[in-house]
Amino acid sequence: MSSTPLAIPSLLVALLALAVAPACRPEDPDALGPDVVAHVNGEVIQRADFERELQRELAATELRERTPEQVEPFKRALLDSAVERTLLLQAARELNIQVGPEEVDRRVLRISADFPDEQFESTLAQSQLSMAQLKQRTHDMLVVEKLLAQHVYARVAVTEAELRDAWAKHEAEFTEPERVRMAQIVVRELDEARRLLAQLKAGKGFAELARRYSLSADAKVGGDLGFFARGVMPPAFDEWAFRLAPGQVSDVVATDYGFHLFKVLERKPSRKRELSEVRGELESKLLAERRGAAQAKYIAELKAKRRVRINEAALQLVTARPAGTTAKD
Repeated sequence: MSSTPLAIPSLLVALLALAVAPACRPEDPDALGPDVVAHVNGEVIQRADFERELQRELAATELRERTPEQVEPFKRALLDSAVERTLLLQAARELNIQVGPEEVDRRVLRISADFPDEQFESTLAQSQLSMAQLKQRTHDMLVVEKLLAQHVYARVAVTEAELRDAWAKHEAEFTEPERVRMAQIVVRELDEARRLLAQLKAGKGFAELARRYSLSADAKVGGDLGFFARGVMPPAFDEWAFRLAPGQVSDVVATDYGFHLFKVLERKPSRKRELSEVRGELESKLLAERRGAAQAKYIAELKAKRRVRINEAALQLVTARPAGTTAKD
């Protein structure tokens, strides 16, 4: 059996990345001991939980040495994620955002559907995650999704004027390059290519000869290569495609594939796509950018309103042990 980790679909990755569970502590918030890495408005993030999640995070990377310098960015990013998740869940509780068990079951079913047979259970086991834990984390993720949808993203919109302005300012992004539709005949011998070129000059149909003699897979469609822009095909193809006028046939061209004859069928000049063609794509992009900015602002506001303390001393005690070891090792 292979020891290579299974690929984990993005939705499950998101759950695992947010897996640090805060524990409520009624004690003095200033009395942070070595077992607590952060205090988030009345809840603590335990060092043991955090360390387990760090190991899980690092196991998904290709880091082999795991020096302190290499581990530090992962450690900081994971703690930021854990703090933000805690703040968002606290805000959701204050707003009484509810997620029912049926919603959780539907999402878990969607997650499991991304895996081939039996790999879902093995991936959970590999991640040291029980079904109950997965459901709890799925619940929390759905709560955060509802919070953001109802109280952050609902305020974000893109107007018609903004769409037109973005379309006008990003001409290169929405400009299609010049494209050529070309056909080819490929044979093994130079003499045969020359003979076919003579037949073409005598009036024989290019598609007919391609179907009869060409060795390429496109012979069945008369050698038609379809439309392509510069740089997509080998250089020898581009050289003739963008030199010939529609209807013209090349000389014999030698490549690693054999001896070719090319015929340009159509040419489409470079053009900027109309706003009507890119509206959906552009609107989705602008909305995603604005939702990201609104989410970052919302989290910053939560941090400013709530007491968040990082226990740097405890954080430095968090180690990146090799997979399969424990603190006692």
